[in-house]
Amino acid sequence: MSRPRSTAPGHRAGRSAVAIATAVLAAGSLALTALPAQATPATAAPATTSATTSASPSADKLGDHDRALLATYRAQHEARTVLRRADRAVPDFATLLLAVREGRTAEAERALAGLGVTATRTEAAVGYIKANVPFDAVEKVVALDDVIAADVDELLKVDDTRADGAAAGAGAPGGRLPAAPSSRTPDANPYMPTRETGSVAFKEAHRTYDGRGVTIGIMDTGVDPTHPALARTTTGERKLVDTVTGTNPRDFIDLLFDASWQNMTATSKVSGPEFTDTVRGETWRGPDADDLRIGLRPVQLPQGSTVVPTLVRESDGAVWVDTDQDHDFTDEELLRPYGEKQQVARFGTDDPATPADERIPFTVQVRDDFFPGVISVNVNIVTEAHGTHVAGITAANGMFGGRMDGQAPGARLVSMRACHSFGCSSAALTDGMIDLATKYGVDVINMSIGASPAFNDGQSARALVYNRLIDESGVQMFISAGNSGAGVNTVGDPTAADKVVSVGASVSRETWWANYGSEVRDAHGVFPFSSRGPREDGGFKPDLTAPGAAVSTVPAWLPNASVAETGYTLPAGYSMMNGTSMASPQATGAAALLLSAAAQRGVGASPAELRSALYSSARYQDHVAAVAQGRGELDVAGAWKHLSRGTTAVDAVTVSAPVCTPLSGDLVTPHTGGGVFNSCAPGSGGQGAGEKRTYDVTLTRTSGPDRAVPYLLDVDGDGRTFSVPRTVRLPLNEPTVVKVAAEPRAAGVHSAVLRIDNPATKAVEQSAMLAVEAAATPAAGTPYEVRGVAHRNGTLHYTIAVPEGAKALTVSMDGLGEGSQTRWWAFGPTGTSGEAAGPGSLSCYANYAGGNGCDPGTRTYEAPAAGVWELVVESRRTSPSFTNPFRLTATVTE
Repeated sequence: MSRPRSTAPGHRAGRSAVAIATAVLAAGSLALTALPAQATPATAAPATTSATTSASPSADKLGDHDRALLATYRAQHEARTVLRRADRAVPDFATLLLAVREGRTAEAERALAGLGVTATRTEAAVGYIKANVPFDAVEKVVALDDVIAADVDELLKVDDTRADGAAAGAGAPGGRLPAAPSSRTPDANPYMPTRETGSVAFKEAHRTYDGRGVTIGIMDTGVDPTHPALARTTTGERKLVDTVTGTNPRDFIDLLFDASWQNMTATSKVSGPEFTDTVRGETWRGPDADDLRIGLRPVQLPQGSTVVPTLVRESDGAVWVDTDQDHDFTDEELLRPYGEKQQVARFGTDDPATPADERIPFTVQVRDDFFPGVISVNVNIVTEAHGTHVAGITAANGMFGGRMDGQAPGARLVSMRACHSFGCSSAALTDGMIDLATKYGVDVINMSIGASPAFNDGQSARALVYNRLIDESGVQMFISAGNSGAGVNTVGDPTAADKVVSVGASVSRETWWANYGSEVRDAHGVFPFSSRGPREDGGFKPDLTAPGAAVSTVPAWLPNASVAETGYTLPAGYSMMNGTSMASPQATGAAALLLSAAAQRGVGASPAELRSALYSSARYQDHVAAVAQGRGELDVAGAWKHLSRGTTAVDAVTVSAPVCTPLSGDLVTPHTGGGVFNSCAPGSGGQGAGEKRTYDVTLTRTSGPDRAVPYLLDVDGDGRTFSVPRTVRLPLNEPTVVKVAAEPRAAGVHSAVLRIDNPATKAVEQSAMLAVEAAATPAAGTPYEVRGVAHRNGTLHYTIAVPEGAKALTVSMDGLGEGSQTRWWAFGPTGTSGEAAGPGSLSCYANYAGGNGCDPGTRTYEAPAAGVWELVVESRRTSPSFTNPFRLTATVTE
């Protein structure tokens, strides 16, 4: 998940992305849990704001990233640019997503009208307004008193979630190999590792607690409506309840890039049984009716753009699609939206000689509310495998025709497509999420899509709207943490929202072997790519972890993926994918089990109760950094104990702690947030190795009895660095200071979880992240040198302070063993990657693919941003040795 770097002095740095001129609109994101890109030194970011700068979000509700988008959009509009893959020029407006003050939506809408701007969507219950705003009026809109945050609609890039991306694997090694999954694979297996959350044992102990009665919303690229493992629930019900799209041809991004809507005006009206269209002048046969409209817009199919002639009848919204391109609609099936009659039509023919079904299924959707007098028909085609893979993890039933299931095989699904082969519209992701939660009867939602802004404080318009939506709808959202790791403060947005469950990607020894053919020594860990916390304000993210690799369902007509080193090839309709995109649906499906059980037992399971149960029961892994795992691995049985016994209720405790980062002056309360986070350089507010410091953390109990209540304080994680008093008494509504001592003994990243727990309750009241980056401070020209041993699939983290005005940071690695596939990856002071865009986890390894476009031995980062740089050393899964000694050297040139 990445955002572009700002190039204006004093602007916030952001993560790299592809510009609009290359057809993805200066996109701000790695969207679908793919891995970070090619590693060569990125263009230097400007010096970031110092930790003493004071700036209020109220003075800049838009932010530099969105302002840069607007500048790009305007320039391309003025140049009358028609972007590659777009079928029209850039329009003269931007679509803004506005979070407004609670209870003030009507007033905000009237204020917009006073500026000549008409809202295209208003949701008063969640304080959300969407509007197309002329470029000259954007700043006036953002300045309105009732607007508290604004996001610009942008295209979030759909990246590759295959283990080796588009590259071919190295081939199976000799000797022992893992077996392939098949119809004989039991439900407890390492390929689809649901058992690691305890769900398989939970379902075996409670046969009906399998998700039945629960509907899961899948916000993604669309779900294959024909996959056999997604056909029926365990009780025989149709699994896919509905499949719709959240895109909107009025919005900036969808107007340009989503060709799935055929917008038919009165000029497209024709009468049957024979007629000539006014676009191409061709003759057609159709139903004998005088209220038909024909659409001839090209539609994006997996093999490319193709005109798909579409006919709609005005009187009842009946649709015909000329699938065989013979200019005759009378031999086609009359189609209704999937939710009405579950109709699925197909393009092409199947080759019986192949195991795959080459036909491409599609469904239709009809709307008349986009434009006055226009009937819009959506030809909903799944062009990406991601959404179907996610859906299988949440709820597949009988994969490979056997006993292998997803988390909640008894659950039903609603697919909301906001993405296509070009990317995902942030407006569609917002509108679609609101619709899923309020119009389609879903009980829980998964979204494995997001952006990765440098300033990830959970205060974006989308994050604020999602928080309110969870409260208003009673539907909990689970969102992938992102794949911008393994650096600190790389967690994405809107997964940074307070009430969203943010999920990092864990992996077991068994899954490393079964899905990758890679042997490791640690029984359990977190993937290197999984984004790390905390938020910019020290806020607690990710919240927990779940397995981040799985063999799951994919459309049979799309290419599937296996890992060459396993020695087996998966059949059509199944792929092995990895990322936090795969972890989030594990957690969503687990939540569906808990909601199913709660409904059958008649116990409460509101979003707040569900979060309390999940957070209080997560299993903390002692050898994994707190910033990587949050509270730990999801535990279904443990969470059920809390829900079933009604022990989720706790008093509310807020946390206010000091924060020092290059951007902390821009926080809602400058230099203050929900946890201790110090990533400043020594001498600029940062903490050096060997230095002891005390941080004042303020706890305030805001509910419960009107007397002082005793709480236990404990630290999970780096207890050698952090220490706290054993107890504290919290009066009602009286801030109480707790002294948190930190003494990092060596340079590097140090993190822990502070647990604040009332011993009289079963659940944990509150948790806060503690994170300090203690940086080495070598003199200019003096090399900083470390020697270490990286374990296969593991990471080591080193930090170095770069002073203001430095000309270069040069890093080199040597001392590797024969064939060792080891690399370093640089992260700048704001958590942004210091490497250039490219194919991520395949780049910069020594002795692998020639570095894949990057020098694995020495790289120089010109004009590096001042602050703490994090160098992450990682050994690849195919490295021939478990242990990989290295020498890492970093030199600052002033």
